[in-house]
Amino acid sequence: MRSDQVRRGMQQAPHRSLFNALGMTEEEMKRPMVGIVSSFNEIVPGHMNLDKIVEAVKQGVAMAGGTPVVFPAIAVCDGIAMGHIGMKYSLVTRDLIADSTECMALAHQFDALVMVPNCDKNVPGLLMAAARVNIPTVFVSGGPMLAGHVKGKKTSLSSMFEAVGSYAAGTMTEEDVMEFETNACPTCGSCSGMYTANSMNCLTEVLGMGLRGNGTIPAVYSQRIKLAKEAGMAVMELYRKNIRPKDIMTKAAFLNALTMDMALGCSTNSMLHLPAIANEAGVELNLDIANEISAKTPNLCHLAPAGPTYMEDLNEAGGIYAVMKEISKKGLLNLDCITVTGKTVGENIAGAANKNPEVIRPVENPYSQTGGIAILRGNLAPDSAVVKRSAVVAEMLKHEGPARVFDCEEDAIEAIKGGKIVAGDVVVIRYEGPKGGPGMREMLNPTSAIAGMGLGSSVALITDGRFSGASRGASIGHCSPEASVGGPIALVEEGDRISIDIDHHKLELKVSDEELAARKAKWQPAPPKVTTGYLARYAALVTSADKGAVLKVPEGSKRTTDN
Repeated sequence: MRSDQVRRGMQQAPHRSLFNALGMTEEEMKRPMVGIVSSFNEIVPGHMNLDKIVEAVKQGVAMAGGTPVVFPAIAVCDGIAMGHIGMKYSLVTRDLIADSTECMALAHQFDALVMVPNCDKNVPGLLMAAARVNIPTVFVSGGPMLAGHVKGKKTSLSSMFEAVGSYAAGTMTEEDVMEFETNACPTCGSCSGMYTANSMNCLTEVLGMGLRGNGTIPAVYSQRIKLAKEAGMAVMELYRKNIRPKDIMTKAAFLNALTMDMALGCSTNSMLHLPAIANEAGVELNLDIANEISAKTPNLCHLAPAGPTYMEDLNEAGGIYAVMKEISKKGLLNLDCITVTGKTVGENIAGAANKNPEVIRPVENPYSQTGGIAILRGNLAPDSAVVKRSAVVAEMLKHEGPARVFDCEEDAIEAIKGGKIVAGDVVVIRYEGPKGGPGMREMLNPTSAIAGMGLGSSVALITDGRFSGASRGASIGHCSPEASVGGPIALVEEGDRISIDIDHHKLELKVSDEELAARKAKWQPAPPKVTTGYLARYAALVTSADKGAVLKVPEGSKRTTDN
């Protein structure tokens, strides 16, 4: 056992004295020591139930012969952080979570880990840590929130943000907004649509790092507690078989995840997180392959914000395994990948069935023949940009209009709500990238304002920042290179024509090469927005969005820890 280094032999007598101080019995010290990474806190609705999940995991580990030991991980609620300086601190926590978990796992020499995350950066951060530490690990999330109900219809957080835009447009009263406010988020759990948290929890299941139901069983269901106990037992089986994260998170597993990303219509943030996780696992995941996969992968699900169905509906329809079973009919998944069940993907999904073809479209009747996410390129985004194609109305898949240029999110929101943006415009928000933000803020407020103002089918938005999974419409993010390093988005001027062709993966600024070169010669970097603290260190180390916004490591060093 790895934990022998802190619990066996005369040299470890001082260590054992500290375990005695914890109240640990001699029998507990003989068993494998399993670290349970608890993301519980009392500020994130998706995490307020994690104390119960953690207790269930502890029971499972103990029942299967392990000694469970809990330690914490931080998490930010993106919804609460949205629209102010707090959003600069969202993406950056992904690396804090990975780093701190690595520190705790290796400092105390755990034999195995169970990760208990739920929300946006918490899930990928812990997946990054799992790959880096590479000891037997199972994930069990806190589960999704149930949908809200307003005026007899299901609703969610994205409707709440759009209600604010509708109020600004004069199409909704203060009383209407209040009804949304009190009913949109009715339970604990990760917000109820296919937003970033649920996207990543579902993709954890696809990658093979979570048990069946990890992504879809609602937070308030007792079945979630059972799942947590099963996760605790499963990690002990992985320990005995010495199956590790890098055995599971292979190149083939990441290709499965990209394929299912397209089928499910996941958040565009997955295009940041999957490459970052793959990077920690020693797998190169070039985003160019995303369009290749999308071209042959039908989009089978339109969960909120793309459509009227929610995570609870996907769960009742058969969950992620049912979608995988549909996609496997086209031979698009590698069924031989090993998973935390100890079985292959093919064995896991063999008995799955699609119980509701309205929620999970059969492959013969997809929403579209191509996937839910598209990678765009052109002279405005030479290194790529990302759009959630499945959440774009048909009339906006191809669009050309004048640029309305803003150097921060706040100025754009003021213009949108002030009625200064009109049909046909292309809103450009720059200096919000990983370095320029710093922290690459999500633009849910402006996209929701555009939708709420009734402009969702006539106005596009392009940014070097990113979008919440709750955003919909022609919202194009991750524009790389970003403005702060002199990317072409920094050279756009008010009124320039911008052409968008999502089906053909094109994003073009209708300005000559000569004019762009002249503008570049005059361009000067903007002074950094933050010069102290963690954000300043992050800005100095972070790479571009097309690389997953991972942090640079010293030349010659490796990301994965040798254990």
